[in-house]
Amino acid sequence: MRVVVPTVPGPLDAFARAVLEKVSDKLKQPFVVENRPGAGGNVGADAVAKAAADGHTILFAIDTTFTVNPSLYKSMSFDPVKDFVTISVPVTYSQLLAVNPGIKANSVAELVSLARQRKMSYATGGNGSPSHLAMAAFLSAAGIDMTHIPYKGTGQSVIDVAGGQVDSIFAVVSGVVPQVRGGKLKALGVSGTQRSALIADAPTIAESGYPGFNASFAYAVMAPAGTPDEVVRTLNREILAAMAQPDLVEKNRNWDYVATGLNPQQSAEWLADTRRKWAEVIRRNNITID
Repeated sequence: MRVVVPTVPGPLDAFARAVLEKVSDKLKQPFVVENRPGAGGNVGADAVAKAAADGHTILFAIDTTFTVNPSLYKSMSFDPVKDFVTISVPVTYSQLLAVNPGIKANSVAELVSLARQRKMSYATGGNGSPSHLAMAAFLSAAGIDMTHIPYKGTGQSVIDVAGGQVDSIFAVVSGVVPQVRGGKLKALGVSGTQRSALIADAPTIAESGYPGFNASFAYAVMAPAGTPDEVVRTLNREILAAMAQPDLVEKNRNWDYVATGLNPQQSAEWLADTRRKWAEVIRRNNITID
């Protein structure tokens, strides 16, 4: 079975391979991973959308290809709904709101108060990136504004917030916890619906005065539309079984991934709900990738 991962080797690739190893052992089915990065996941997704729906090609993607890109790109070479069937949304993960230690704010409320008193800035991994979307949603919820400083990727953006060139950032929890523990960043809040096991003393944004706030992201396992239902159900079942294995539970904890337990229908509904949410955030904040 061919598995397309629409990123360079990194977190998604590592997760996909860890899951596929267990599914392969159970089904006695070899999987060949093919990295096809580009255009926010669109290049790899397009390859799968155009593949034969014979159960021999699947996609391990970041959910934003299906939840954000439809509102961010003026045109796409595939239909993110009609050209795919959803196998699983196996895990979700959060972003951490962090500031430079020199910022006189030790909570979300104090940051909001400070932003109302003076101009502040935030770094992101680029226009339309998860860090940008999480911050845009937060700023809207809080009714404040900050100057956006986009970077090409999150690496340098985190460095510059730690160095004081930029005030704040939303970044993947596992990626910035070392800086928080080292005193180079100050953690204020988590974007998802529950606290992170990696930094349990950081409250969620919802707990910090914004009930219902949820800027979670996820991985999505998809197949070409028309893939046999039996294949979809079998892969979903085995992915859920893999999530329950102790070593993968521990890896997910270290990666700050939360297993969802969603079946194919529930996974499709999660993507649809999230697609509507980000469409509104993108529209309201006039976010473009230009």
